[in-house]
Amino acid sequence: MSLYDSFSQMVKRLSDAYDIPNISSVFFPPFYPGGQPKESEFMALMLEGGTVGISYVLLDDARMNDYNRLNSRGLTGRSPLEHACKFGSADSIENMLALASINAICQQVIVSSCYLIDSSTDSLGLIDVEKGDRVGMVGFFYPLIKRVEENGAELIIIEKDLKYIEKYPQYKVTMDPSLLSECNKVLCTSTTVFNNTIDDVLSYCSKDAFISIIGPTAGYFPDPLFERGVDVVGGTMVKDGPLFMKLIAAKERWGPATQKFCFKRADYKGLPL
Repeated sequence: MSLYDSFSQMVKRLSDAYDIPNISSVFFPPFYPGGQPKESEFMALMLEGGTVGISYVLLDDARMNDYNRLNSRGLTGRSPLEHACKFGSADSIENMLALASINAICQQVIVSSCYLIDSSTDSLGLIDVEKGDRVGMVGFFYPLIKRVEENGAELIIIEKDLKYIEKYPQYKVTMDPSLLSECNKVLCTSTTVFNNTIDDVLSYCSKDAFISIIGPTAGYFPDPLFERGVDVVGGTMVKDGPLFMKLIAAKERWGPATQKFCFKRADYKGLPL
């Protein structure tokens, strides 16, 4: 079963067991040709119950006009399930809306079921970097770079963007994912789920490696990733939906409206079904 199919199946099971509210509002940042700046990398979708789903805005310039035609009026009042089932679509805009919808649905279930999430554990800290470790990092995680250096471990950074290789010659930055096979600990950005490259990344990892996937868009239940051998999934829980929508629109920090949380495969009890 593909990763996208696993997510679709999970969302269907959750929607069969819980009432999922309709979409109440949507935020789309302005489109920036050549790539979104850091403060405008995400869009957000809020349900009538106040739960929020976040997604990346990773679109080619060719989609600018299509993106600019999007508006919340065409989405509000509709079920997020209409979009969630399109996760994996070849249409990058549909895929963007699908991830936001999946996150909103999962966070709605977390709230409805009073699911006890772990918001006290640092998902980066779970990697527990030690001297002698070889850490693979898929995507740039600046906090981890410092931690790896402080603990005397070796760091290998996998990046698709050549600019990182040129900008950070002091680090071992490469476009060759096969080097992950030499790492005993691997940290992946949640972008690898969004763009469906995670299976390829995992294929290069040692079967004994400790693997974490983290990022703001990992607001979903971890089942599809745990099934693939991932050990930790860390994301963002939106505690105050209306406040969050104001903060993201104002390009302000999300902290007052969110909290980090993580799932650990070793003690995960499964979906609340």
